[in-house]
Amino acid sequence: MAKALIGHLAGDPRTTARLASDNRRLRARVTELETLVLRLQAENDQLEARLQGARTAAALDPEMLPA
Repeated sequence: MAKALIGHLAGDPRTTARLASDNRRLRARVTELETLVLRLQAENDQLEARLQGARTAAALDPEMLPA
C-alpha cells in the first residue's frame, strides 16, 4: 500500500510543484535561521567579553594599584 501511495503522490504534477516550492521555502528559512544563530552567537561572545572585562576591573583592589 505504501508503494501505491508514493506512486500516487509522484504522479500529480501539482503535488510535485507544491513540494518543490515548500522545499525551497524551507531551505531559505533554514538559511535565515542559521544566519540568525551566527549573529546571536557573535553578540553573545561580545557581551561575555565585556562582562569578563568588567569583572576583572572590579576585582582589582585600588590599594594594590601603583600610585
